[in-house]
Amino acid sequence: MQISDVYLGLGQEAFAQLIRGISIGRLKTYRIYEGFKVRAHLTKVNTEALRKASPRFWTRIVEGDVDFAKDLAQAILVSHLDMIAAVLDWLNVPHENGFFAKDLDPKPFFTQGWEERVYEKFRSLYPEAVLVFYMNHLRWELLGAEEVFRPAASLA
Repeated sequence: MQISDVYLGLGQEAFAQLIRGISIGRLKTYRIYEGFKVRAHLTKVNTEALRKASPRFWTRIVEGDVDFAKDLAQAILVSHLDMIAAVLDWLNVPHENGFFAKDLDPKPFFTQGWEERVYEKFRSLYPEAVLVFYMNHLRWELLGAEEVFRPAASLA
């Protein structure tokens, strides 16, 4: 599975929700604003530009632009570090404000069925598209998952 498969597995509506959740302030705080702007082919990153670019972004994902997919994932995830920290805290995964320590192997903390437990615990607290995206990002990046996790309830 590739990161683009995660986006495709969640669908275009969930993808649009992910784009709407990007925080320009967080992009600037973590100094990824300029890099994201260039990779996204935008002259300016703001709510309106992101909304209008969402269909183009989707096309790039469908076409398999892996570098863009990775940069987009970074923009989405830094925009939701509060959720990430809450999930990792709940799973008892050591982290530094949502980021894993360089020498930590977090795999042992993701025991059988963790996805369902996290989904049930946090689905009413955070946007479902973002939560499921984060879970699948972990599954892709850390656990080498072969398929996209989709909870029984559909993404609204």
